[in-house]
Formats: sequence, structure tokens, C-alpha cells
Amino acid sequence: MIVRQLTCRGLTSHLCAVVRLNWSAPKMARPSSNLAEFRVDFAKAKHIAIITGAGVSAESGVPTFRGQGGYWRKWQAQDLATPEAFSRDPSLVWEFYHYRREVMSSKMPNPAHLAIAECESRLSKQGRSVVIITQNIDELHHRAGSKHVYEIHGSLFKTRCMSCGEVKANHKSPICPALEGKGEPDPSAKDARIPVEHLPRCDRSGCKGLLRPHVVWFGETLDSDILSAVEQELEKCDLCLVVGTSSIVYPAAMFAPQVAGRGVPVAEFNMECTPATMRFKYHFEGPCGVTLPPALEHHESEAI
Repeated sequence: MIVRQLTCRGLTSHLCAVVRLNWSAPKMARPSSNLAEFRVDFAKAKHIAIITGAGVSAESGVPTFRGQGGYWRKWQAQDLATPEAFSRDPSLVWEFYHYRREVMSSKMPNPAHLAIAECESRLSKQGRSVVIITQNIDELHHRAGSKHVYEIHGSLFKTRCMSCGEVKANHKSPICPALEGKGEPDPSAKDARIPVEHLPRCDRSGCKGLLRPHVVWFGETLDSDILSAVEQELEKCDLCLVVGTSSIVYPAAMFAPQVAGRGVPVAEFNMECTPATMRFKYHFEGPCGVTLPPALEHHESEAI
């Protein structure tokens, strides 16, 4: 069972003990890279869960802000993606997220996104289900055409009011006039220092509260309703794919190993092995946009 009320990337010592217990289970034999063998499991599956991470978006050119060189100006994401940073300097945090929103206008779903969406649409006509559980906040799965998507870390294109709590889709560009032309990532760029009253505000009647990005920041609790729904999907799935994720960010890092632990085939599609690779039945190394489409294409056993 998935542990609820996890804080994003910040587990308590008790939860860490639970995770260590999960990861001490006996390892499987080395995973198979036999695509034909995987396709047999794919043809039989009725409920497929696909867990995606930053590697899928990276193939569309989306900045991940991870690892060496993963900076916006002089800050890494963990310096700005916190409630404390927003409380201290909401103008700076909004510049960062405005930049990320604007970058997405030039990015498109790649073959991995499209293969997942096409598979979901095709299999739904056969009475089979595909659900996407993503750590990404860029909405590229939606843009590719996927319908059944759980965004466990939120979305760049949703806002939440700090006063009334309303969550709302927002695709405005720019999100407010004061941010137009702001957010330049160059380290020499000066902070805009936008007055708080000119930052994005709630348009709910009588509110006008300060808006924040509806994303899960470091130290914040993931939405328990979403985690409950994800748990239900994982408990009924009979095939699981892990696509473009490092398998080190919790709680998503626990999802696939728990599925594998009950004997369900799990296939990992990634540029390299991860800490979870030896838990899975399959591992396909390489760009997801190359390895995933042939794995999800129409199978000869499909009637449609």
C-alpha cells in the first residue's frame, strides 16, 4: 500500500525506514530486453499503468533544472520551489515560473508522449485502460492527447489562490502584464522586483488574493486524493511501464517496485539503469522516443 501524506522529497525517518524495508526485498534476475517477450505481456494486459518522469520531457527540450548546469540565473530549482522562497520573494519565484511557462510555448510532445496517447485511445476502444501517472508539470501528456492523467506534482498551467484556495487552469501568456518580458535566465539579468499587488491575482469575485503556481514545492505534502486514486490504479494494473524517471524521487520511486512485488510485469524505459532496475522484468535502454513507440504499437492480437 502506498504511504500517504508524504512530503515532496522530504520523508520522515519513519517513512525512510518503510522505504528501506520495501527496497530490501530479494532482487529479480537481470531484466530482459526482449521486445517480443514484452509484447506478449502487453497483448494480455487489461489495465496498464505508465509512470513518467523528467526524462520524457527532456526529450522535448524541456529544462529539468537538475544536475550540473541545472540553474535558472544563479539559483537551482530547490532554491525557489519552496513555500519559504515564495513568502520571502514572490516576484522572483513568479519570474522563474513565468519563464518556465513561456518556454513551453516552443516545446511539443515527442514520440514517447504521442505513443502513449495513441495507445490509450486505441486500447480504450477494446475495453482496456491506460493511465498515466506523471511527475512532470508541463502538461505535454495532455497536449499529446492523453485523457487519463494524474499529475502528482501539479501543473505549470494551474494556479492556486493564497487567500480563497481556488485552483484554476491558467494558460495566459503572460500570466499578468507585469511579468511580460521578465524571467530572463541569464545570470547577469536583474530581478524584476515586481510589487506584490502587480503579481498574478485571483479573479474570483471579491477575492483578489495573490496566486501561486499550483505545483508541489519542496517540503509540501502531496495531494492525498490524487495519491489515493493512484494507489487504486496501481493495485488493479496488470502491466506497469516506468518511462524516463530516475526512480529516486519519492513517493513515485516506490510505485513500480510495489507493483513488481506482487508479481506484475514492470518494464523500465530509460537512458540508463536506475536504483530500481533490478526489481523489474524488463529494461529497455535508450531515448524513450525511440524505445517506447514500438513497444506500444498495435499488436497482431488486437481486434481494432
